[in-house]
Amino acid sequence: MKYLLLLSMLLFASVPARAAEDDAARAARWDNLRHVVFGDRVLHDGTGVIALEAPARAMDAALVPVAITLSGARPVKAVYLLVDGNPSPLAGTFHFGPAIDPHLLKTRVRVEQYTLMHAVAETSDGELFVAERFVKAAGGCSAPAGSDQALALKEIGRMKLTLTGDPVPGQPELAQLLIRHPNNNGMQMDQLTRNYIPARYIQSIRVTYNDQLVFDFDTDISLSEDPALTFAFVPNGAGQLQVKVEDSTKAVFSRSFDIAPQRS
Repeated sequence: MKYLLLLSMLLFASVPARAAEDDAARAARWDNLRHVVFGDRVLHDGTGVIALEAPARAMDAALVPVAITLSGARPVKAVYLLVDGNPSPLAGTFHFGPAIDPHLLKTRVRVEQYTLMHAVAETSDGELFVAERFVKAAGGCSAPAGSDQALALKEIGRMKLTLTGDPVPGQPELAQLLIRHPNNNGMQMDQLTRNYIPARYIQSIRVTYNDQLVFDFDTDISLSEDPALTFAFVPNGAGQLQVKVEDSTKAVFSRSFDIAPQRS
């Protein structure tokens, strides 16, 4: 993710940011973005491989829910989520491990202007498949923080894991991970002091089960405040789901959750 600042500068220098671009401008922005991230690699139509869901008109531009589904028709090793019109468009990249069940991913992002979103699946043989969605939302990156900053910093790094059912060995289990973090991106203003809040945001989330990788998630300033991730993993016997989070100040937050699968 080291090239994200350069990526942002290149894109915003080449395509002016406007609240409502026309189709040609959005297409030009995506063409620039895809070449910065993927070079000259071919991006195939993702129909039958990957699908992207997001609200056509978001209720809150700072908390836009996104769902990525993978059909399983092609083995996938990584998924890229891009919010084309954001200051840092590459919102995050999931790198899958052997303990993942890569059929569903959900998270929440900030959206700064009316924009296309793209989800790109990279298969195990290196091919790329893309899905697209247009979202009407504006001001999400610069919107005031939704919670008290002092309280958010006091509780920073707190995590909660919710499972959808009783885990069964060898069968996928859907989980939601909540992480308490203000995820300040440097664009938000303190409503009392009228000063900009210094940037402090999550850069990586690593999830393992019994030391076997579920996923690594490299992310940036487009991820929402108090990030939420929904994913599925395969618990092969009792053990621990371990989460390690690192933010832009190099602070590290870790938490282990005991998992006790029922007999199948």
